[in-house]
Order: sequence, then C-alpha cells, then structure tokens
Amino acid sequence: MSTVNLKINNIQITAESGQTILQAAIANGIHIPTLCYLKDINQSGACRVCLVEVKGGKALLPACTTPISEGMEVFTNSERALKGRRNSVELIMSNHSKNCLSCKRNQNCELQKLCEELGIRENKFEGARTKPTYEDASFGIVRDTSKCILCGRCIETCKKVQGLGILDFQNRGFDTIVGPAYNSSFNDVNCMQCGQCVINCPVGALTEKEDIHRVLDALNDPKKTVIVQTAPAVRASLGEEFGMPIGTRVTGKMVAALRRCGFDRVYDTNFGADLTIMEEGNELLERLTHGGTLPMFTSCSPGWIRYIEYNYPELLPHLSTSKSPHMMFGAIVKTYWAQQKGIDPADIFVVSIMPCIAKKSEMQRPECETGDYRDVDAVLTTRECGRLIKMFGIDFTALEDEEFDQDLMGDYTGAAVIFGATGGVMEAALRAVKQQLEGKKLEKVDFEACRGMAGVKEAEVDLNGTKLWIAIASSMSAAKPLLEEVKAGTSKYTFIEIMGCPGGCINGGGQSIVPSKIKNGKLGYGYKELRMKALYDEDQLSELRVSSDNPQIQQLYTDFLGKPGSELAEKLLHTSYSPKEKFHIV
Repeated sequence: MSTVNLKINNIQITAESGQTILQAAIANGIHIPTLCYLKDINQSGACRVCLVEVKGGKALLPACTTPISEGMEVFTNSERALKGRRNSVELIMSNHSKNCLSCKRNQNCELQKLCEELGIRENKFEGARTKPTYEDASFGIVRDTSKCILCGRCIETCKKVQGLGILDFQNRGFDTIVGPAYNSSFNDVNCMQCGQCVINCPVGALTEKEDIHRVLDALNDPKKTVIVQTAPAVRASLGEEFGMPIGTRVTGKMVAALRRCGFDRVYDTNFGADLTIMEEGNELLERLTHGGTLPMFTSCSPGWIRYIEYNYPELLPHLSTSKSPHMMFGAIVKTYWAQQKGIDPADIFVVSIMPCIAKKSEMQRPECETGDYRDVDAVLTTRECGRLIKMFGIDFTALEDEEFDQDLMGDYTGAAVIFGATGGVMEAALRAVKQQLEGKKLEKVDFEACRGMAGVKEAEVDLNGTKLWIAIASSMSAAKPLLEEVKAGTSKYTFIEIMGCPGGCINGGGQSIVPSKIKNGKLGYGYKELRMKALYDEDQLSELRVSSDNPQIQQLYTDFLGKPGSELAEKLLHTSYSPKEKFHIV
C-alpha cells in the first residue's frame, strides 16, 4: 500500500494513496463538516459544506471529492474556508423550511447542527422559494420537499443499497426537487418502504408516517384492551432516543416505560419469533422431505417481501408462507389469548413497536387479518416509541428495570432475540431444525457462520447427516446476485435468509438515526456492530436458546394449534403473496 505525506491544519499526517482529503482527515481524527457525504454511497460535493483551502489553490475545494497529493497543505478552518462554508450553509437555508420546533428531526438534524457550529442566526438570503411537495399518501414514508437540501443521499442510498433507484432529481435549476417518477407517491412505484432513505436523510425531508395519535386514542378508550409488543432490535436502539450510548440494551427500562404509558399488557415479539421458527422450520423440513420448492426464502422482512413481489414475482413460490413474528403474535392474541382471557377480539388493540417502516405497509396487507380482525392495529417505529415515552413525561434513564408480562405469551428464547441481526433468523431456524432432526438437546447452539456484517454470507451445514448450503443477504443490492442464480436455476443453496436493510433489523428504517459524526477516526461510530452485540449478548444470557424449548410455545400447540403446519396453524400463521405492478402512475 503506497502512502502520501501531507499536512492538514499544519499537522503532518500520512494517508493512503488515492484517498480524498476528507477520508484522510477522518482516518486521522480531524473533523471536516459534511452534509451530502455518505460513506461508500454518496460523495458528490454538491452541498459545498466540506470546502477547504489548499495552499496555492485559486478556489476552495470540496474535501469529499478532492484527492490528496504528496506535500499538499490543507486548511479546514482558515478564514477563507470558514467564510465559504458559512456562505454555502446560508444559501441552503434560504430555500429551507424554518419550522424546526415542530420538525421530527429537531435536535437531530445535520443542517441545524451546522448552523449551530457556524453561528448562523439570521436569514442572510431572503427571496423566492422552490414550490414544495408534501406527500403522505404512502403507508410508511412522508416526503416534504420544503425541507429537502438536494444532497442526493436518498437517491444514492436507494440506488446503491437497494438497487432500485426509485428516487431522482426532477426539473431543473430553481425548480429542482427529489422524488419518485413524475413527483408521484411512494405508493405508485416499486418502493420497498424500507426507510433506508429516511435514516440517511440529513434533515426532515423524509420521515416515517406517524401513528402515535391512533395509539393514544386506543389507550384513552376504556373499552379497549391495548396490547403492545416490541421487536428484538428495538431494545438495542431505543436508549439512543434518550441520550444513552449506542448499543445499550434497554429491555427492562423499555418495559417499565410502556407500562407507564398505559398499555394493558407489555409483551415481547420474541414469542412470535419463536413461533415463526416453529412454522418456518417445519416448512423447510416438509420441502426437504416432500420435494417442495427450493431454495426456500425467509419471509419475515416486509421490505424484502415488497421487493420480490415487484421485481421477482416468478420467484414467489420460493418464499416461506410463514407470517412475520409480529403478525403471528397479533393473530394469536386475537384468537388464543382472547379466548383464554374471555375478551372480544373487537375490543383488543394490538400495537407493534418495530425497527422497520415497512411494517406499517405490511400491517395493511389484506392477507394479514384473521377473520374480521386485522392481526395488528398500529405500528410505531423505535423513534415514535421514544417520542411517545417523552410525551408522557417519563424519565426513561431513571426507570428501574421491569419484566415483560408472563401470562400465556411471555416466554421467549435467545434464538428469538437474534432475529434482529442479519443472520439471526437463519441461525434460529438451524438451531431448531438440527435439534428436531437429532432428537436431543443441542450441545452447541451457536452457528458462527451466520454472524457478521458481510452483505452475503454462506456456509455448508450438517443437519444430522444431511449437508446443505445456506446463504444470508441483507440489502437488495447484496441479495440480487443470489436471486439471479435462483432465477437461472443454478443456485446451490437450500435455505436463504434475506433482510431488506443492511445489517438486518438493527439498522431498520425506523431505528434511531445516527448523525454522521467522527469518533476515534471513524465515521458513524460502527453503530450496527454495537447494536448487534447487544442482541447476541442477550442470547448468551438466555437460559433457553432454541425456539422449540419455549414452554409457552409448546403449550400453545398442545392447547390450541395442534402441531406446526396444522390446518389451524396454516389459517392463522401463514400467508400468501401476489405479483405487483411496478408503476401505477396515471
């Protein structure tokens, strides 16, 4: 590896040849403000916020696109650089909505932070503004172009992370906006509703569609029994909404806070995850022994489900028919739980707190209802959960830990917890299937090959003498080569886990937003790894680590469902899929 010697702010540093000024600065713990820059995704230099002065240069240069050279001398905070940077931010602000106090990104907005750092207090440039678009027709995502700064981060995220490219710049000059084709709704194109564009937007131009007030209405209705369930990844992120370090596991405080919000029962979606493994594991064994469609794809990521229905409808037979964990949980609450408690399902309101924006659209699927009732009545993201708790004036960090409600659906295993990380669903399924095939307790439950942040992971596993290949992918750009192999009939795999978001649910579109900051020479803190560790730590601490060992799951089958794959289980816990048209623009 060749190196380059240069100076930044009179500090002598050595950097890798081919790096930009910004990359060299980050690697050496030197802060240069950015706005449009997104590591490995977007480095266009469009916002002009990272302008620096290079000795001998005639003009200021964007640090994110300017390559370093031997002997270069860079000044990030010279009078000239600060003036240019300030001018860039003031021009951005001249066309930006100023309703910061009511914006969801208030106090977690990168543009707001820049104004604070640069001491911008007044509107230097006043005049006409671009005609805005406010679009909230989709189930999960709200778009407000009055707050858009045209950084392009959402565009490149959709294109490079998900391989879709449904967003782009439209019009020219002063009329330029960002949106789906023809400035239409996210509902009108093949959008996954994954929300990766939302968590990578530096401002409030893209946000989740809020459902807090529907939940408040249910909490205030004396006729309603309001049940809340929390997904495993939420516990690894929710603390960030209250200033706690990234990766802090806040399971007990979360339960305590939700009780204080007035929920009648606080349960863990992990019960539903254990149930999913029972059904999905049985489905895999049935396909293996009876010649079903292989490889089988996992089905718990709703963004992935939307993707395959739009883009690979010919591969739908490969999908497991098992509903996602929170939908299974809702279906059981409104049948088995309701019967046991003597409560009319019409009077039960199920709230899912999820790391995922796509769960909002999944909830609306016609296939996700049992009889006359929807499986789930409302979905809140991790961020919405944080806002709900703050709305009730709860001092989250001071709460004593409490346990989930334990009646009927309170037990869960460590296998369910790791659902929140990429590879977790696969590992949980392998634990259960291997134990069932061997007919004895597993001595070793960890499948290390399933773990890690790689976009695609693969391994050959031995299930009681039967060897098969498994693959794990997170993000659609990573999954696409696997899908093309299946489409071509050349895939060697038997079982494939696909998650819509990079890293899985710990990095879902509804999770806490991590600002682009530098710490210890790294951009973004390594937040996905920290959240993932929180889940694997809880798995290690669990007394039960195989889904089939959950005693309440066993009781559910004994008392109600019969067995995995039974007629009643198929009715309540399984679903169907259908091809979707990519565009609905009239």
